[in-house]
Amino acid sequence: MKKICAMLMLLGGILLSGAAAALDPIDYQSPAEEQRFKALAAELRCVMCQNQSIADSNAPIAHDLRMEVLRLMREGRNDEEIKQYLVERYTDFVLYEPPMRGGNWLLWVGPFALLLVGGIAVAAVIRNKQKQADTGTDAGEEW
Repeated sequence: MKKICAMLMLLGGILLSGAAAALDPIDYQSPAEEQRFKALAAELRCVMCQNQSIADSNAPIAHDLRMEVLRLMREGRNDEEIKQYLVERYTDFVLYEPPMRGGNWLLWVGPFALLLVGGIAVAAVIRNKQKQADTGTDAGEEW
């Protein structure tokens, strides 16, 4: 039993050290670089997690994307060039706020269209109920 516990503790230590190595802190060259990197990483979506930015995600691909963004920054590319590079590789999905173009117009317009259709449907149901109530009271008065 002691051997099993020792092996489990050893295995847990190995797994934790591997996770810590994957999340090594980044050595920034300046505070401005750190600020720019963090702002850009918050605007980019983890392609594996889907609901987290690459800054928040612990997924291995998010780590790779963070390193790629830092490399591109140090090559002298501006934020738009970095975003364009990532869009070419991962499509507009990598951006939290994709531009409205082509087939994704429905994503931008869809919620408003559904809200409008729902409002019209609710108004029609209310009018129908009011007509039925008015007709029912008029018929009752004639008797």
